[in-house]
Amino acid sequence: MDLAQLIPWVTAALAIIALLGHAKTFFGSDAKENAEDIRSVKAAVDDHALRLQALEAEMRHLPAKDDVTELKIAMAEIKGSVAVFNEGMGSLSRTVRRIEEYLMKDPK
Repeated sequence: MDLAQLIPWVTAALAIIALLGHAKTFFGSDAKENAEDIRSVKAAVDDHALRLQALEAEMRHLPAKDDVTELKIAMAEIKGSVAVFNEGMGSLSRTVRRIEEYLMKDPK
């Protein structure tokens, strides 16, 4: 036999072996397990997407950085106003106490 006559047969045999190898890989792989894993990953991604949407919806209602800064300034102003009010109330309280002591001493 001549080598030229043998080459087509060897090529056909190698092609058949390659096709059988691909078929074995395709049918013998863990396609079902992989499909189940992919489904579970998709479910987890969907769950995370829903959770992310819920967080984004809640974030819309929260104050921004500038709002918090304005609140801090307003609270500081209120704190100062309350301190002035307390100081005024202290002097008023001392006056009322002196009047009460005077009235208690003098039995008219």
